[in-house]
Amino acid sequence: MANAYIFTLQPTFTQGLIIGQFSILFLLVVVLKYLFLDSVSDQPYKSSSYQPRILRAEDEGQSALGVEELQANVTRDGSSGIESADWINILLHQVVDAYRTKLRGDLPGAEGDEVARRRVEQFANKIRPAAFVDPIKVHTVDLGVSAPRLSRARSRPLNTPLVDPQIEVDMHYTDTISVSFSTSVLLNYPFPSFARLPISLTISLSLFSSTILLTPPQPHSPHPTVTVMLPSPQSDFTLDLKTTSLLGSRAKLADVPKLHELITHQIRRAIIEKGVWKVVLPGLASVREVEEDIEKERVGAV
Repeated sequence: MANAYIFTLQPTFTQGLIIGQFSILFLLVVVLKYLFLDSVSDQPYKSSSYQPRILRAEDEGQSALGVEELQANVTRDGSSGIESADWINILLHQVVDAYRTKLRGDLPGAEGDEVARRRVEQFANKIRPAAFVDPIKVHTVDLGVSAPRLSRARSRPLNTPLVDPQIEVDMHYTDTISVSFSTSVLLNYPFPSFARLPISLTISLSLFSSTILLTPPQPHSPHPTVTVMLPSPQSDFTLDLKTTSLLGSRAKLADVPKLHELITHQIRRAIIEKGVWKVVLPGLASVREVEEDIEKERVGAV
């Protein structure tokens, strides 16, 4: 009579087959439920067709939350939290090329080179300290062919809601940009213009790389701008320059290391002092208005 039961302490082939079938069915149900099917209790209603997610701001409070969520989605690439910046590199290259073309007067070849040389020479003489440097003669200008390349765009975490949201981006710039010029340094001791030291220089950019911070325009600002600035400390960037130099009239000194250090130091200091660049949005502000805002901020900080 014991043979009438399906399960016994001594498994048979039939019992093993039945157990195996139930095991496979159980695993199939578990896989389907937890890996492919939605939980009805978690989502009371969901359409069977795909609906794209749309962020809506019902009121002013929800609007701020929507912006933060959108920023998180924009900067997310898989699980790395980093967004590829390839698309903006193409745009940035076109913008730089547009400036190069206009600086050359829309002229190709040697004619465009001459226009660019004259404009750089005029600018250099406009900003030179006339009491210490003779008029500058620019010989050649190479405007380069590349553009700054951005990568690893990511949202910078905010410690307080009072701080504007920022985007952190790595910038890397290598190019053939260079300028060759000559002038004389005035020696004003023991009396003004006592002597002149002729100098010929060629300065070429080898590498400039840094992490930069982008602050998007604030809609409620009186004059919205996009702010680009170096992170703190502002000296934390890489600037590699190549210089060739000749000093003197008859007896010439070539490629003086101290002169290279001085030039690199002065350019680094100029970048650090500038530090922040504000991009004016067309139709929303003028350069004069933004300059007035910057001056007010400077006076207020003092």
